[in-house]
Amino acid sequence: MLLNFRKRRREGRFLGWRSGGNECLLFRIQGVFACATLAFWLVISGAAHGQVVAAGDAGKLTITAGATGTGAYLQYGERKMAGVTGFVDLDARSPFGVELEGRWIEWNQTANVHAETYSIGPRYHKNFGKLQPYAKGLLGFGDFNFPYNLATGRYLMVTAGGGLDYHLTRRIYLRAVDVEYQSWPQFTYGAMSTLSVSTGFRVRVF
Repeated sequence: MLLNFRKRRREGRFLGWRSGGNECLLFRIQGVFACATLAFWLVISGAAHGQVVAAGDAGKLTITAGATGTGAYLQYGERKMAGVTGFVDLDARSPFGVELEGRWIEWNQTANVHAETYSIGPRYHKNFGKLQPYAKGLLGFGDFNFPYNLATGRYLMVTAGGGLDYHLTRRIYLRAVDVEYQSWPQFTYGAMSTLSVSTGFRVRVF
């Protein structure tokens, strides 16, 4: 098994490649670029919509940033771990916006297994008084450290998630709950998934 593990490492599969590595890398880059482009146009279209709805708020964007504590279940080895998440939300005067997210699953390690993920994508939210439920779809990549530091890999990652924010003050929100399902379709030993639940705070910076 160890020989097979090393063979796969030499073949470059720890970069998330199967066959035709260059084509796969190009696909990942194009996918991330397409997601970022889509998210950008959603914000722009929201800003244009704002010009029609309210002249005083025309094109106005809000930027919020936040951090959460995260509990995560990794399918690899059925591990239950913990970490932190940082995010930035860009919202127009419409329900559509963009979320950028970084997540570091580093605590409660066994055999030095840990993961970090970085993603971006569109976000939809709706206000109900002080409550703001939201849904999001993100695309990016994840870095995975294998047992005993034998290898590391970088893989395509697709995320579906949602949650609920509560407006505490004019600038501060409680991120009451954030749930994400992450798929790693090109993981070395076959498709892998992670499920995470987070809670924390979000602050309006602009």
